[in-house]
Amino acid sequence: MSRRLARALSGLPGSRAEPTTPLEEYLRDPAGVLEHLVDGVRQWAAAWGLLAGVLTAAAIAALTGGWVWWRRRCRQRIAADARVVRVFPPPEVDADGAAAMWANLVGLLRPAWHRHFTGQPHVVWEYVADRETVHIQLWVPGLVPPGMVERAVETAWPGSHTRTAPATAPVPVTVPDGHRLQVAAGQLRLGRTEALPIRTDFATDPIRALLGTPAGLGQGERAVVQILARPVAGRRVRVARRAARRLRAGRSPHIVSGLLDLLLPGPSRSSRSRRTTTVQDRQMALETAAEDRAIVAKGRGAKYETLVRYAITCPVPAATDRPAGPQVAERLRGRAHALAAAFAVFSEHNYYRRARLRRRRTLPWLDERRLDRGDLLSVEELAVLAHLPWDADVPQLERAGARAIAPPPGVPAGGAGVKLIGRADAGRDRPVGLRVADARHHLHVLGATGSGKSELLARMILDDADAGRGVVAVDPKGDLITDVLARLPEDLGEKVVLFDADSNARPPVLNPLEGADAPRVVDNLVSIFSRVYASSWGPRTDDILRAGLLTLHALPGVPKLSDLPKLLTIPAFRERAMALVDDDLLKGFWTWYEELSAPARAQIIAPLMNKLRGFLLRPFVRAALAGGTSTVDMDQVLNAGGICLVRIARDALGAETSNLVGSLIVARTWQATAARAHLPQSQRPDASLYLDEAHNFLNLPYPLQDMLAEARGYRLSITLAHQYLRQLPKELEEGISTNARTKIFFNSSPEDARLLARHTAPRLAEHDLAHLGAFTIAVRPVLHGADAPAFTAVTEQLPPAIRGRSRAIRAAARHNAQPRSATAPLAKAPRATTVDPRRIT
Repeated sequence: MSRRLARALSGLPGSRAEPTTPLEEYLRDPAGVLEHLVDGVRQWAAAWGLLAGVLTAAAIAALTGGWVWWRRRCRQRIAADARVVRVFPPPEVDADGAAAMWANLVGLLRPAWHRHFTGQPHVVWEYVADRETVHIQLWVPGLVPPGMVERAVETAWPGSHTRTAPATAPVPVTVPDGHRLQVAAGQLRLGRTEALPIRTDFATDPIRALLGTPAGLGQGERAVVQILARPVAGRRVRVARRAARRLRAGRSPHIVSGLLDLLLPGPSRSSRSRRTTTVQDRQMALETAAEDRAIVAKGRGAKYETLVRYAITCPVPAATDRPAGPQVAERLRGRAHALAAAFAVFSEHNYYRRARLRRRRTLPWLDERRLDRGDLLSVEELAVLAHLPWDADVPQLERAGARAIAPPPGVPAGGAGVKLIGRADAGRDRPVGLRVADARHHLHVLGATGSGKSELLARMILDDADAGRGVVAVDPKGDLITDVLARLPEDLGEKVVLFDADSNARPPVLNPLEGADAPRVVDNLVSIFSRVYASSWGPRTDDILRAGLLTLHALPGVPKLSDLPKLLTIPAFRERAMALVDDDLLKGFWTWYEELSAPARAQIIAPLMNKLRGFLLRPFVRAALAGGTSTVDMDQVLNAGGICLVRIARDALGAETSNLVGSLIVARTWQATAARAHLPQSQRPDASLYLDEAHNFLNLPYPLQDMLAEARGYRLSITLAHQYLRQLPKELEEGISTNARTKIFFNSSPEDARLLARHTAPRLAEHDLAHLGAFTIAVRPVLHGADAPAFTAVTEQLPPAIRGRSRAIRAAARHNAQPRSATAPLAKAPRATTVDPRRIT
């Protein structure tokens, strides 16, 4: 053919004999060149076509298989270690919170090269309902950093809580033996081009119908609606914008539809730009203008590729008869249609239509949360689909009780000189504690029984003991001391002084009548008695007790409370004691007493005797408080890192006796604290006093507010714990409110919350304090001597009890109950020239 083309060209004037390029050959003879080309292709196909076809098909199959394998691998890597974040809405939901959260999660967008080669992670917002509950959760792939989504939720809706757990299927994929799972499911896609938006402007909650649809679910039935969303950028957004421009220009937004419009005759779509005069044309123009504005508004801002799936499942017996099987399927299908119909409320420029979901893919896709291709939505559109319900009265939805507030800057996270109190439940997960220096401003712990108060006190006691700080703990119930004994380090057993009313072992002795200053010792003891028995205490009882105690203190040897009944009832003992008393006032009292008749004497001492008998007839009390010389040196406990544990359970002693014993021990602790005045302040070691049910043990002879104010200077930290405010007298309540500056509140009653909110406002309000979760505390701390803003935390569970540790600590503590050596100084030396009347038979 090239020769014919050359001969043809050679006949033209001025032409060359032979063409030099294929273009010249084509220009000389186009038909000949094409014929020659076709002949060459035919010959090549006859020789190599079969092999080329096989190789091409193999290459296409290999590329397709590799692409499918790579996509599956990317999906598996994204879904690996996935978690489910359950969301607990706050009492009042901000309608703008969803837009803030989804705008925040645009940060999940990966770089372009990363998206192309490894895929883009997506998240799934799920509404899950069964017969009893409705809950909202977020499925988060393992590639998303831990805490990112949780913080986005809690930031978008202040007061909301999240709970994270490993991902599980939203609907059960396994059923009991003899049952099969009946499923009705589907998915929703946009009915028009994704360039047009759905409705986003609502006066009421648009998901109200969706949350109400599962009401009335049968036994074992479960409903789930999944909104899968991943942020997109780059080519995916550019394609959508080109489609939007074609739609606004009057052309089809889809390329295939546009080509068909060019090939097939039909009415022109350019009327959008023509001037119209008829009413119908004007209406069309207004509608077109509204669509244009909507398209432009949707085109702004970040975009998400989304897909909506829904399903209803129900386990049914495998042997269900034929009439019953279709009935179950029909009922589930009707409920599934109701779920889909709840999305009709979003119809405006665009709408959702139902799409089939293959039955064999339903459960796997629901479990995997698989998102291949979806519809493009703006952040505002996604926010109206996936948000916390605005209504406060969704009955089956569990809500967050109180706002979670992160600790302010400066709250220590641990280390030397810090008492840990829990872990932050907002912001960064970390321990939170109080500096020992700040704890000197004292702690007020308020919480109902079972709220975790005793666990918190036990942890703080263990921290103090481990750090070598002196500890005195008084427990009227017994559990607190039991927990501490089971967890104390064994090498601290030699430092333990244990008062246990339930133990048969001999207790330590703490004689409340010891002391060189007799009038002061007696005044303190009488004051404690009068406060404990205030309802039945009178001036005559006070006078008799004071005179009796002063007389016992004037006798040689160690005064004991157990001698007071003998002094009041045995004339011979009283006569011998009076011979040793030098005070004229005391002699005058006993002269008056002796002049009374026996019935009159019995009558006036009866109110005091019934209290003394109830007090001293208990072996533990008689041994611990009237057993002779004290074996416990409170100065040594506080100054040398001792551990004094007082377990005076009310069921063993009775309420009044328990209160009296505890108050006497607190009074002796305060006397040892005040004795630190002779030490320079820098040499006073830190010590702690813990009072559980503190209102029972504050029957002290000195004002509490003075005691708290002075204790800080003596470096004694006092922790006062009780259940509710009305347990405190008004004056005592005001003293604790003012002087116990660090506040730790567990769940409170509405009445208490109203008063306590004054300490935690504005960060935590009355509602928050009344709805704190289990083991959740509201803390208003002292930082560097100043009041800091309140925050919330979760108290940590105590470590497991160590088997046999309590028995070992008790055995070591029994050595501290032995009498002190004869060389130890006594409170008052006996007189050598007199005979103790208590030893006269």
